[in-house]
Amino acid sequence: MSSANTGATRQTSKRPRLPLDWLGVVPFLIFVVLFLFLPTMKIVIGAFQNPDGSFTLDNIKGLYTPSIITAYWISIKISIASALLGCLIGFGVAAAVVLGGLPNWIRSPLLTFSGVASQFAGVPLAFAFIATLGPVGLVTVFLKTQLGLDLRLMGFNLLSFWGLTITYLFFQIPLMILIITPALDGLKREWREAAEILGASGFQYWRMVAFPILLPSILGTMSLLFANAFGAVATAIALTGSSLSIVPILLFAQIRGDVLGNPHLGYALAFGMIVLTGIANALYIWLRARSERWLK
Repeated sequence: MSSANTGATRQTSKRPRLPLDWLGVVPFLIFVVLFLFLPTMKIVIGAFQNPDGSFTLDNIKGLYTPSIITAYWISIKISIASALLGCLIGFGVAAAVVLGGLPNWIRSPLLTFSGVASQFAGVPLAFAFIATLGPVGLVTVFLKTQLGLDLRLMGFNLLSFWGLTITYLFFQIPLMILIITPALDGLKREWREAAEILGASGFQYWRMVAFPILLPSILGTMSLLFANAFGAVATAIALTGSSLSIVPILLFAQIRGDVLGNPHLGYALAFGMIVLTGIANALYIWLRARSERWLK
């Protein structure tokens, strides 16, 4: 009986067990499949299909028309400009809080605001900037009536390249602050003390020690900000409408169902955006992995 019970116990122990450790991430995996993987695959497949479902490269060839190339170039320039300015300003703010000797109570409200502002986009953000910097916005009217500065006469137009770039900075700067703050926290005090003992000045410490260590994090965050701006759709459409020819606006025009629209050309436009943002995100992951070697 004992040997039979032992055999039964062994058979029971060999039965496959449910991977309960993965149960907690099942909702996340379902969300990724339904709202990320499947829509992406539909876009990729649709970019190489005719309306009848047959394979074609005409949609990809359509991306090389002058109007679409111009739209991609404008979108890339806006993304680069907002990423560079976002990195520069965000790094300055984060460095002032982490390393600049500011009071500790400033850090928590700043990070809280950055977490909220980095997700604030779309129609509310566009309306906020129109009400602030639009032709009859609060700041525009104040500068004109109180200081005699007419932004329109000075060449500033919110519905333009720089207007959209400034609008994007509202969520680009907070995102930079959120990502670069842990990297600044990772700079060890011993590194600065060792540099000072060896006779290095503050500038030399930053040029030879701190900046090379932070450079992968900065470049990686810049690539992430580029992807973030390049993929912003709702803000651009709500703010500029059709006055600025960028890829998200052309994509919206192709897939909204008009007679002149070509949904499969819209799929090709979206496919090009996926490729560019995918490269930027892959670069961010690679650079972040390199920076973590030093900052652990």
